[in-house]
Amino acid sequence: MLKFIKISLIWIVIPIFLTSCGGFNRTDTVKNQPINAKDRVKKNIEEGRGLRLGTSMTMGPAGNGSFLFASSNALWRATLEKLDFIPLSNVDYAGGVIITDWYGDTQSDEEIKVAVRFLTNEIRSDALDIIIYKRKCIETNRCKTSKVENNTNIEIKTSILKRAAVLAKEAESKKK
Repeated sequence: MLKFIKISLIWIVIPIFLTSCGGFNRTDTVKNQPINAKDRVKKNIEEGRGLRLGTSMTMGPAGNGSFLFASSNALWRATLEKLDFIPLSNVDYAGGVIITDWYGDTQSDEEIKVAVRFLTNEIRSDALDIIIYKRKCIETNRCKTSKVENNTNIEIKTSILKRAAVLAKEAESKKK
């Protein structure tokens, strides 16, 4: 019986804490909402509350926060092509991140991991941030991980940008 009372008390106290933080407080009233449906949709999208399929499929020139599909993004496709020899661990198109799994030769005790962060969808020199990590294992669970600071990440970036430029030019010629 005492356990039942404790559990009941917890279920009563938790909502009080949640509502005291303003979790259920709505400051936006009906009189602040536009009457016209198109105006309401526009206001909701501007405030980040909604999604309109017609405009969310492409990235505008101003970078309005909507995303291109990965198959039509030359930079994204070029990166996947250049890193296709390494198993991928995390691929998040919406977040603009590709992280590979640890990759190394079976005879070596060193492995590498590549993290690519997309800063823009435009093909330019500052569009990508590439970080390479090296892990050297002495034993199975005794490894030292360090960030690689050499020209390899610049070479990978250059290779990706060159391939992306070719893919973009091919896509442009197909449109015409």
